[in-house]
Amino acid sequence: MIDDPRILLDRTDALCTHALLTLLHYVTILEHDWCPVKLGLTKPEDPDHAYMQCVDLGKPYTEGGTVIFECRRVER
Repeated sequence: MIDDPRILLDRTDALCTHALLTLLHYVTILEHDWCPVKLGLTKPEDPDHAYMQCVDLGKPYTEGGTVIFECRRVER
């Protein structure tokens, strides 16, 4: 879980540095009331989530793999 600007390690069981490359650009924007639909990160019928893809290509190029993240704002 990310709480600008902190990553809350006690709320997650893993952290992928490849994912941070993608997520950090958008998490801050989304946290400040930007619309994921206008950013092209979701469809109009799903405006409460943003979808992003990890930059790790996976096999045969790396030992990792592509992951698609569903991101949403969590109200406190």
